[in-house]
Amino acid sequence: RLVESGGGLVQAGGSLRLACTASGRPFGDYAMGWFRQAPGKQREFVAAIDWRGASTTYVDSVKGRFTISRDNAKNTVNLQMNNLKAEDTAIYYCAATDYRNYASRADDEGAYAYWGQGTQVTVSS
Repeated sequence: RLVESGGGLVQAGGSLRLACTASGRPFGDYAMGWFRQAPGKQREFVAAIDWRGASTTYVDSVKGRFTISRDNAKNTVNLQMNNLKAEDTAIYYCAATDYRNYASRADDEGAYAYWGQGTQVTVSS
């Protein structure tokens, strides 16, 4: 089970930190990802991190602004979002995929078997 938290309303240029807490399965068996879905758009990949936290990957539009991290001792994955823009407004989802998928399918939502319920992020301009 994955549960997201930390969403909210923020002004453009501000920051938010999303958290996702996992339970039920060994957290270290999974690579973790964040996806988002804006109104009227398809869900898109945002960031992913491998099972050890040693490798990360991002969609180009958030590089340099967002940072994904994980704490395997606490079964959590975080997404630090800085310099937020209006176009970052979306529902953000945490997802888990088998660690072996990270190398070739980190940005493929079809590779992720487990999903959270989502948390709303709204950036006002």
